[in-house]
Amino acid sequence: MEFLHDNLAPVMFFNLIVFLLLGFPVAFTLAAIGILYGLLAIELGMMQPALFQALPQRVFGIVENDTLLAVPFFTLMGLILERSGMAEDLLDTIGQLFGPLRGGLAIAVVLVGAMLAATTGVVSASVISMGLISLPIMLRYGYDRRLASGVIAASGTLSQIIPPSIVLIILADQLGRSIGDMYRGAMLPGLLLTSVYIAYIVVVSFIKPNSAPALPPEARVYVEPDGSRGLRSLLVLTVLASAVAYFGSAHYFATHPNVPVDEHVVVLLLLWGATAWVIAGVNKVCKLNLLSRIAERVVFVMIPPLFLIFLVLGTIFIGLATPTEGGAMGAVGAILMAVARGRLTMSLLRQAMDSTTRLSCFVVFILVGSTVFSLSFRGINGDLWVESLLLDLPGGEWGFLIVVSVLTFVLAFFLDFFELAFIIVPLLGPIADKMGIDLIWFGVLLAVNMQTSFMHPPFGFALFFLRSVAPKQDYTDVVTGQRIRKVSTGDIYWGSVPFIVIQLCMVALVMVYPGMVTHYKHGAQVMDESEVQFGSDNVYGSDEAFGGMDAGAAFQ
Repeated sequence: MEFLHDNLAPVMFFNLIVFLLLGFPVAFTLAAIGILYGLLAIELGMMQPALFQALPQRVFGIVENDTLLAVPFFTLMGLILERSGMAEDLLDTIGQLFGPLRGGLAIAVVLVGAMLAATTGVVSASVISMGLISLPIMLRYGYDRRLASGVIAASGTLSQIIPPSIVLIILADQLGRSIGDMYRGAMLPGLLLTSVYIAYIVVVSFIKPNSAPALPPEARVYVEPDGSRGLRSLLVLTVLASAVAYFGSAHYFATHPNVPVDEHVVVLLLLWGATAWVIAGVNKVCKLNLLSRIAERVVFVMIPPLFLIFLVLGTIFIGLATPTEGGAMGAVGAILMAVARGRLTMSLLRQAMDSTTRLSCFVVFILVGSTVFSLSFRGINGDLWVESLLLDLPGGEWGFLIVVSVLTFVLAFFLDFFELAFIIVPLLGPIADKMGIDLIWFGVLLAVNMQTSFMHPPFGFALFFLRSVAPKQDYTDVVTGQRIRKVSTGDIYWGSVPFIVIQLCMVALVMVYPGMVTHYKHGAQVMDESEVQFGSDNVYGSDEAFGGMDAGAAFQ
């Protein structure tokens, strides 16, 4: 009993890991261990019974958290867009655009994965969609199975780091930081990771041309009557729309000289998309035949989801909407896009809403369980135990970041990102804050690291999703009639290894160059504390005004 009294916190944490590895449900494991060890701590005299009286208030505080409303909104937006056929249209269009290049189909998969990440935010939807649509095409035209599998799985995990990622919402909530700042901080690493994926494909296609062949001429659908691909028309449209957007935004930039770079980019892209859409629309309605088939296809397929992305994320970045409001606009916009395509049915809407409800309840239940666990864990000074372990590490801040990165990478072999976010982030966040580490940077660093949890053999969920749709037996291709060899589990596992290495390199880059994330601070207005005036009433008079949290912390 004396040993248990002196080491209750590490025993409690060790038991949690054991039960999770045994496969017990995360939410109920967290809550059960929290209650069990809380009662044990009360029996040992280590915790006051009155502490448990705060539990109902903390649970109601979770349910009343408006920030978490962004989770169902963004989930509903992504599911409606994915199930209304947007993924198929994007893969077909971008595949035809880049297909004639070596590695073009793989590049198309990465680009579509990034666009799906910016609209769906759900890994399973992205991996399954691209596995069903693009994997048979890549196998049909001779792509290496490992490369094809790795590209699809890695592209699907971009939903973890590119906004509106659900994991970024959870991390921002757990770290007590703005979701908008977390989105802005994660955008550049997400886009850079996408670019590195494409660069890797280009290098592989040159080193091993047979592993990523170009699309043969008979497979190119959008060809002009004269046999050309019509890319000149697409180039002219791009240049014309860019010129109109540049000069059209000149007045706005002249009257808003001090706005952040994010707002400049959003305005330019919105004007460019609107101009290209109007030009293509007038050409189609008036039958002018000024644009090629591929140019029209690119405009009408890619502009609507891009417009929705910039409508949602752009309004968040420039401060016109909160993430919750942006998610609501995105959900409504996705429904309107599905209606405009004639693909919205009651069955699709019911399935999307059912899946959204399940995922939202899943998140809330885990959050409630983690709240019960953290209440007891802090009650027995578990946070001080973790703090003493990590603050005494050699190397100071760098030692802390390296150990945390290695710990997260190892735990990601066995736990998914929800479990990691709800278990280790509440323990590590306060320590990072005490060490003076920017918590947005710390959150993005954890998000990039947690992204590898979907790629780890043998428990990576992206690998499971791809395994569920990849051919398990040899089959005859319906288009070419040739016999296609199956995709083995070993192919999927080995195909993920190069992309895990790329993701780890991105973790190192984010760690070494924090400016990739902290650019979100540029343009932020800093309040001069000397100019803050208080009335006669004491603004710190009641913590209830701040939703039950410490008033000083809320003000800070």
